[in-house]
Amino acid sequence: MNQFIIEAGKAEPGFIMKSRLHSLFIVLALLGGINQAAAQGARFFRICGPAATTIMSFNADGTLVWSNALPGTNYTIQTATSLSGGTNWADYVQLRVTQAVNTNLLFAFNPPAGMALIPAGVFTMGDNLDGESDAIPISVTVSAFYMDVNLVSYAQWQSVYNWATNSGYGFTNAGLGKAANHPVQTVDWYDVVKWSNARSEQAGLTPVYYTDAGLTQVYKTGEAAPYVNWAANGYRLPTEAEWEKAARGGLSGQRFPWGNTISESQANYEGCTSCYSYDLGPDGYNSIGLMGGSPYTSPVGSFGANGYGLYDMAGNVLEWCWDWYGTPYAGGSDPRGPASVSYRVLRAARGAATPTTRGVRIGTAPHPPLPPPPTTLVFVV
Repeated sequence: MNQFIIEAGKAEPGFIMKSRLHSLFIVLALLGGINQAAAQGARFFRICGPAATTIMSFNADGTLVWSNALPGTNYTIQTATSLSGGTNWADYVQLRVTQAVNTNLLFAFNPPAGMALIPAGVFTMGDNLDGESDAIPISVTVSAFYMDVNLVSYAQWQSVYNWATNSGYGFTNAGLGKAANHPVQTVDWYDVVKWSNARSEQAGLTPVYYTDAGLTQVYKTGEAAPYVNWAANGYRLPTEAEWEKAARGGLSGQRFPWGNTISESQANYEGCTSCYSYDLGPDGYNSIGLMGGSPYTSPVGSFGANGYGLYDMAGNVLEWCWDWYGTPYAGGSDPRGPASVSYRVLRAARGAATPTTRGVRIGTAPHPPLPPPPTTLVFVV
C-alpha cells in the first residue's frame, strides 16, 4: 500500500511509502477557516482497482499523478474520516482510465468562496431500486466543476437581484423567502438563468447566457430559451447529469446522498412512512420546516453535507437544471439533455422534496486546474 500524508501549513505533501497491491492511500489534513496553520481533521483517500498503482506526485493544487493503471478499466477513489475498524470507506469518484499514467484533480484546497469541487469522473446515473421508467441506469462521464455548497439564500438572491434590476435586467418574479437564511423560492427557470448572468457580471465573470447565436447580447430580459457559452467562467444551471453526480456525493446506486433510507434527521421533507418503505419518518412535515409556517423550508445547511460537502441535495426545495426533460436519458460524456421539449428538469432525491417549493443553488468553476474548461452551475426549485 502506498500512503502519504499532507501536513497542515505545508505547501507540498510529505510522503510515507509502503508496499501493498491494488490500492493507494492518501491522507489529507483538512484546513479550515482563517487559521490555515491548524488542521481541523483528517480525511483519508484510497484508490482501488484491478492492478497495483504507483504514486508519481501529489501537487499543491490537489492533482494526483499516478501510474501503472490498466487502460480501459475503472478505478475507484474511496474516502473515510477515520481508519478505525477499516470498514467505513465510501466511494468518492470513479475514474475511467485510458492510459497507464493519469493526472486527476482529486481535491481543491482553495476553491472559490462558498463552493466545493465536484471531481471529474464516470458514474452510473439512475438506479433499479424502485422500477422507475425514467431512472434506468446509464453510464455518464462528467468533467470537473465547482458548485455552491448551499442553496441560494433569500439574502443572497436579493443582493444580486437588486444589483441586476439597476443594471438593465428584468424578472418575472422577484423571489420570496421565509427568512434571510432560508432558500429563495417562487422563481422560475428564466428568472434563475438571468439571475445567474447578473451574478456573473456583478462578480466580473463572463456571462453564460445570450439572446443571439453569436453570443454578443447578454440575456437580461424576457422569457426565451437562451444561447449558451459553455466555455464561459460565469454562473449557470447544472445539467441534469452534473446535478445528479453532485447530489450523489460519490455514492452509486443509492436513493439519497447518504444511502437508501431517509429520516427527518437527515433532510427537510414531508414524511410518509406508509407510502415509502424507505421513509423512516416521522410522518408529516419536518418540525424544522414547520417553524415560521408555510412555505415549509428550513435554513440552508441545517442538515449534514454529502460526500462532496454539499448541503440540501435532498429535501428543502426542488432544484432547476439546464436540461429539457426527456426519456430515455442518452448518457455519454457531459450530456446536456434533449432538444427543446415541453418543460425543464427539476431535481431532488426521490420522496424528499417539500411540495411546490422552488429554490436556487448556484455554482461556478472559474479556474479548474485540469484541462476541461471550467463549468458553472445554478440550481433552482
